[in-house]
Parts: sequence; C-alpha cells; structure tokens
Amino acid sequence: MNYKTIINIVGTALIILSIFMLLSVFVSILNHSSDTFALGLSFFLTLFSGTVMLSITKQYTHEELMYREAFMTVTLTWIVITFFGCLPYIFTGSVVSFTDAFFESMSGFTTTGASIFMDVEKLPAGLLFWRSMTQWIGGMGIIVFALAILPIMGTGGMQLFKAEVPGITVDKLRPSIIDTAKALWFIYIGITGIIVVLYYFGGMDIYDAVCHAFTTISTGGFSTKNASIAHFNNPLLDYISSLGMFLGGINFALYFYLLKGNIRKFFKNAEFRFYCCIITITVILLTIDLWLYVYSSFSDSLRYAIFQVVSMMTTTGYATANYLNWSAFSQLILLIIMFFGGMTGSTGGGIKHVRIYLMIKQIYREFYQLIHPRAVLVLKLDEKILTKELLGSIWGFVFLAIFVCIIASIAMTSTGVDLITSVSTVISTMNNVGPAMGEAGPVSNYSSIPIAGKWILIFCMLVGRLEYYTVLILFTPAFWKK
Repeated sequence: MNYKTIINIVGTALIILSIFMLLSVFVSILNHSSDTFALGLSFFLTLFSGTVMLSITKQYTHEELMYREAFMTVTLTWIVITFFGCLPYIFTGSVVSFTDAFFESMSGFTTTGASIFMDVEKLPAGLLFWRSMTQWIGGMGIIVFALAILPIMGTGGMQLFKAEVPGITVDKLRPSIIDTAKALWFIYIGITGIIVVLYYFGGMDIYDAVCHAFTTISTGGFSTKNASIAHFNNPLLDYISSLGMFLGGINFALYFYLLKGNIRKFFKNAEFRFYCCIITITVILLTIDLWLYVYSSFSDSLRYAIFQVVSMMTTTGYATANYLNWSAFSQLILLIIMFFGGMTGSTGGGIKHVRIYLMIKQIYREFYQLIHPRAVLVLKLDEKILTKELLGSIWGFVFLAIFVCIIASIAMTSTGVDLITSVSTVISTMNNVGPAMGEAGPVSNYSSIPIAGKWILIFCMLVGRLEYYTVLILFTPAFWKK
C-alpha cells in the first residue's frame, strides 16, 4: 500500500477544501457575521494541514495509483474532509459535541441533508453558507474536482474517478479522465448558476438563492430556513425547486451530449426515460391520494405531490409539507422511492434507476423463458449487450444494500430508538435522503438520536454516498493482503 501517495492526495484535497472555506469567510465579512474568526481559523488549520501533508510527500506526487490505493484514498479523503469540515461548527459554538459536528459535516458532504440543528435560522450567515457549500462540494465530489484542476493527479485518475463516482459504467466524455472531470464540473457550475437566477427572480434574495441553488443541484436538501422551501410559501419557488432537483437527478454525462447537439442520445437514453416514467407514475398516484384524503384543491394536491416525489426520488430531502399527516399509502410510496434515487452519474443517492430498470428486464426475461424454454434472449441497455457478470453484480449490489440496511437497523434499535425511526433513518441516510419517519420526520431533526445511533448513521451516509463497495472493501481480509 502506497501510503505516502495517499497522504499526498488527501493533502491536496484539504488545500482545495480550504479555498472553498475561504469563500465562506468572505461571505461572513460581507454580512458582518459573528463567525468570521471561527471560519478564518478553520481555513488556516485546513490549509496548514494540507500543506504539511503535501510538503512531506511531494516526491511521491507522480507515483502510479492502483485500485487498492484508490479505494483507500477516496474513503480516507471523505473522512478527513468531513473532520475538517466540522471545525466551523465547533469553533462557532453552534454544536455541543464533536459527534453532532461530525454528523452535520458528513451529512453535508454526502448530500444527505439530515440535520441536528433545531433552529438553523439562528446560525450566522457565514456558517450557513458553508453548510450549503459542503453539499455543493460533495454533490460532484472533491476528488473529481481535484482531477479537474490538477493534471498531476492524472496518474491513477481513472481508478480514483471510479472509486468516487461508482456505478454500472463510468463514461469517459473526453479522451482523458482529467478532461472528463473538467466537463462534469463545467456543467455542474453552469446548472447551479441557472438555478441561482431562477430562484432570485422567483422571489428569494441573492443569499438564499445561492445557498438553495447549492443544495438543490447537489440534491442535498440543506436550507437556510427551518421550514425548508415551505418557508417561502411560494408555488413558483416550489416548481423551480422541483425542476432543479429533477435536473440534479439526471446523469450529467447526458448534459454533455446535449451540449454537443446530440439531442437524440439524451432523450433516447433508457435510464432517463425510466426515470421520467417512475416520477410521472408516482406523482399521479400521490396527486389522486392527496386530492381524495388531504387537500380539497387539485392544484394543491399536484403541487405538493410533484415537489415531494421529486425531493424524495432524487434524495434531496426538501419539504413543503408534513407528509406524516398524509395517508399511509402516500407515506409508503415516499419510503419506497427513497431506494430509487437518481440516475447513474447524477448527484442523487439511492440504488439508481438503471439497476432497478435492468432488474425488471431480467425478471421479465426469466418469466418469458419459463414459457419459451428454448428462446435465446439477450438483455440490452441502449443497444449495448449486457454480460452475465454485469447483471450478477447488480443483484450483488442490491443484496449488499439490503444486508447493510438490516444490520444497521438492528444496531439502531439496540441504541433504544423505536423501530419506525430506526428503519426509516437507516434507509434515509443510506440513500442520502435526509428526512425520515418517526422522530426524524420532515418537521423534526436528528438531534434526539443517541450518540451511538448518530455514528451508525454517519457510517450509513458514507457507505451510501460511495455506493458500499468503496468503503466496505476495506473491511475484507483480501484487501490487506499483498
């Protein structure tokens, strides 16, 4: 294991993180906020630590990175940036314990949106901006950002990219992985800017527009308001937010093809059509249910159904209504779609639509072959033939996700948390959604979860964001053997 190269990359990530932190210092100064010193101190410690790591490992910059080192690097980087990302919460005195600070930071970087704060509106402006920015950084991934701006990380870059942006396949949009990372971040920044403009002209001030744009495109869900998007009580903002979350749930590679003029490849993509189909069906079901049992107005039913379905489906976690007051049918639907998540290559969490789509196709093939045993059927995805190994890996992934969910839920109940809260918080954090059921519903938070429970959920957030294998492979004996 090439530990010195790993430390070198972690140090690079910390320096990049400190630059983002510096932006929060400027926001604090502009708003005459009380957290300027705390953010400044956090910036200095992060920059200093990253510089020290780089200085003691500078001769290892160009050494080749293998897959084992890539898994270790990505996992360690996310843990380290989470630690330094929680410093502003500690130095401002906004939290009472390190566990709460680490929980909030991990929730930010993994774009989960689960919060321990009971009153976010009391937090100073600079800290709230940093809180939103952690989700924006985590949405695309700091390793991908480092690849985009630092050519020296090209060695082993594909391994790092695959470890941080796992999925069925990793599309190289450009000849080099560095150019691919640049293209992804260019698209990401561009869509963020569009959402800022829409929010601003929709009724938000520029500060709220920027903060909410960060957490919308990243499908993170942190808000500067206690009531989330519901605070603004503006149907137009609800629809703008729904559009932004929907865009965040789309594979960013498709935007690249769209910009290149390949409109057909965008709209003919099987996963995109399945994504739109599931959202449409779910919205129709919830709209009917809400119109029958909750709201007297069809327009209100449609508005809240669209928003909450897109929020849960893309694992953003914004809320405009307390869905715990909805029928059991609607609540169950929302709980189920937490598993779906966004598309592969999106900022959304969850199992991803392409895996569910292919599992449905495979089940159909099994039914068909029971009727026609001699038939030879080949599964395809966008005209690409899928191998048995790939299909097997999908079922393995789903089994692993269910297995982790069961074990984590059992562990949560052992901390004294009730069954509904235990299971729903595990599902929510594993899929990086945020709001859950029970004590952690849309109008509540995670502050009542015991310390042991919070660390279980922290682990769930990390493994969910990196799609299980990147983290869990570190716990296998084979990983540590030469």
